[in-house]
Amino acid sequence: MSPKCPVSYPFPWAPAPDIPQDWRTMREGPLLEITLPSGDPALLVTRYKDVRRLFADERLSRNTARYPASRISANNDLFGDPEIDNDPPRYLVERSIVMRAFSARRLEALRPVVRQITADLIDEMEAAGTQGELMEAFAFPLPILVICHMLGVPPQDRDKFRSLIDGFLSVSRLPDEEVERCRIEYWDYLTELIAAKKADPGDDLISELLRVSAEDPEKLTDYQLQHWIKTLLIAGYVTTASQIGTGMAVLLHRPAVADELKADLSLVPSAVEELLRYQIMGTSLGSLRYAVDDIDLLDGTIIPKGSTVLLSVESNMDEEVFADPTELDIHREDNHHMTFGAGIHFCAGAALARMELQEATDGLLRRLPGLRLAVPGEKLVRPVGGFLAGYDDIPVSW
Repeated sequence: MSPKCPVSYPFPWAPAPDIPQDWRTMREGPLLEITLPSGDPALLVTRYKDVRRLFADERLSRNTARYPASRISANNDLFGDPEIDNDPPRYLVERSIVMRAFSARRLEALRPVVRQITADLIDEMEAAGTQGELMEAFAFPLPILVICHMLGVPPQDRDKFRSLIDGFLSVSRLPDEEVERCRIEYWDYLTELIAAKKADPGDDLISELLRVSAEDPEKLTDYQLQHWIKTLLIAGYVTTASQIGTGMAVLLHRPAVADELKADLSLVPSAVEELLRYQIMGTSLGSLRYAVDDIDLLDGTIIPKGSTVLLSVESNMDEEVFADPTELDIHREDNHHMTFGAGIHFCAGAALARMELQEATDGLLRRLPGLRLAVPGEKLVRPVGGFLAGYDDIPVSW
C-alpha cells in the first residue's frame, strides 16, 4: 500500500466536470488505506478485477451494524441496520420477493409516464424563459414524480419526501439532530403509507410488494418492506437526480461531444452508460463491507479479517479495463462499468435509473437543442458533506 496512506475519503473533486488525473496513482496498489468522514479507518479496493470479484464474495458482509465495523459518519450509519440481514441467504430471499414485484413489465409500463413527465417539465422550462437552473427545474422533479407515481405517493408530498430523504442521506452536512429528525419522520411516513395500501390496495409498487410478499412463505415483515422501499428510493430518486443533472453538465462541458449526440440521438443509450461509468457524481460509501475472514486478492495481497472495506466505484477508471478511461467516449463498447455494483448486489433500481436517464437525456437534447451551460464548468460548485458529489446548482440556457 502507498506510504502516503491513509487519505481522506471521499476524494476531493476539482470544480470542473472532469476526472481528477491523480486518480491514476490510487491504483499503485490493490488496497488504499483511507479515513472515512467519521474518522474511522477503512480499506479501499482500487482495481476493477478485484472489485468485481469481491461483490460476490460472501466473506465481505454487508451487515456492518452487527460487527465492530467502521462507520460512514460519526452519527449517521446510513446503511447499517441491525434489524436487516443484508447477507445471503436471507438477503437473496428478500431480493427475490422484491424483484418479482419490481418486474420488467411494470418498469416498461412506466416508460410512457417518464416520457410524459419529462415533456411536461421541459414545457415548464420553456414557459419560464430561455434560462434556468437544471437541478430544480428538471433533475430533481423528474425522479421524485416518477417515484411518487410508482409507489402511490401523493404528488403533493414530493417536496416533503425530498427534504426528508436529503436529510437522512447527509454525511456531515447537517446537524446530528436534524439528520435524526429526518430519519424518524421519513420512517413514520412510510409506516403510514404502507398501512394505507394494506387497507386500500392500488396499482402501485407498494401494493404489489404486499401482494407478492403475502403469497410467499418467506413473507417480508413491514420493517423489511420499509427497508427495501428506502433502498429503491435512494436508487430511484437521489442518485438518479444527481446523475441526470451532473451527467448533463459533464456532457455540456464538452460541446463537441454534446453536438455529436444531438445530431444522432440513437447514441443516447451508449452515452448514458458512458456517463454512468464516468461516475462524476458518486462515491463508494454505499459499498461499505466488513471482512468476516481473511480475503486474498488476485495478486496475493490479503484483506485482513476485521477490516472495513469499500469497493471502489472509481475502479471504473481502471486503465487496464477501459481504454483512455478519463476520456468521455459516447461510442464506448462493452462498457461493463460497476456504477450499479455487480452480482447478487447489483442495484435493484438499476433498470429504473437507466430508463429515466435515457428519457431525460433524449428529451432535453431533442426539445432544447441549444441547451448549454450558462457558466463555465469550472464555476460549478460541489456540495460538501453529502453522500453524493454531484452539483447542487447547474445554471443553463437554451
